Amino acid sequence: MMIFRLLIGLLVAATVLCFALNLATGQPVWRLRAFLIMKWTVIAGLGFFAVLILERLALLL
Repeated sequence: MMIFRLLIGLLVAATVLCFALNLATGQPVWRLRAFLIMKWTVIAGLGFFAVLILERLALLL
């Protein structure tokens, strides 16, 4: 559980940093990297919620 939270927190921080670098430098490569990291953040979040749902289902069965 803590690993998922740490992973998502680091991914969000990396996304914000890439967007800030895009604004500071004007280079579009940072925006592309930010969107790529954001995609993986969403995937990690979906995995986190899937684990939570599976834990609840295991208690019901």
